[in-house]
Amino acid sequence: MQIFYDLQDLRYLDWSRIRHSSGTAGSLLKAQEKVDGKNIYYKLSQFDSGRGKFGFESVNEIIVDRLLDAMGIDHLQYQLVHGMISIEDKEYETYVCRSSDYKKPGEKKSSLEAYYQTYAKPGESVLDFCIGMGWADYIYEMLVVDYLILNRDRHGANIEVLKSTDGTVRLAPIFDNGLSLLYDCKNPRALTKQNLLEDKKVMDFIGSGYTFENLTLIPKDKLIKLPSNRKQILNDLFEGIEDSIYPKDYQEKTIEMISERWKLYEVFRNKK
Repeated sequence: MQIFYDLQDLRYLDWSRIRHSSGTAGSLLKAQEKVDGKNIYYKLSQFDSGRGKFGFESVNEIIVDRLLDAMGIDHLQYQLVHGMISIEDKEYETYVCRSSDYKKPGEKKSSLEAYYQTYAKPGESVLDFCIGMGWADYIYEMLVVDYLILNRDRHGANIEVLKSTDGTVRLAPIFDNGLSLLYDCKNPRALTKQNLLEDKKVMDFIGSGYTFENLTLIPKDKLIKLPSNRKQILNDLFEGIEDSIYPKDYQEKTIEMISERWKLYEVFRNKK
């Protein structure tokens, strides 16, 4: 089950405040617990003490989760949980995002930024370093995904390196996609096609800071082919996501946004 509608008592969770690395007003709160020896992680959408929860980052994780499933791209699986939470002695009823630890037993993690700073050759770019490590396909898929969803926050800690006890190194499944799509939109109905295709300045550890421009980093034969059933995939993204969770006008504009960016990507792929 991916969406849990029944209200769960999550008031025992201890939420820590994580300020947006993108500089957006508000904070992202995170919590964790251990269940049967395994770490479980929770994320809340934008929050401040005056307004409470007011963003859609948690829902975005589910939307992107489903999109990546349809694209066949390895990623962290998320759940959306209807919960009663407590922050600073105040209670809130909201939907939070939940995921399980993706590390295998014995694996240790570090950010790609830290790993690169430790092991890269002098003058070696981040992209060249990743290609040398055998991670090219992962990076190219990630760049396509981040363009489709306009991910604003793929900084160096939102890509992780996992090292096992035998020395094997791999990249963690794609995760942390919440600061994307319409997360910062106040009036979706006012968005035009031009707005939806706008290549806003983003925070990315690999690339130029613009998601469409980053597509030029991908060799032509590595530009992934998107599934042919675009309309069906986009409609299925919102199955079970009620209007009270993510308003209908946001749903419609999110579908339009991904669709327009999908079509432009296909034009770019066929012309490159």
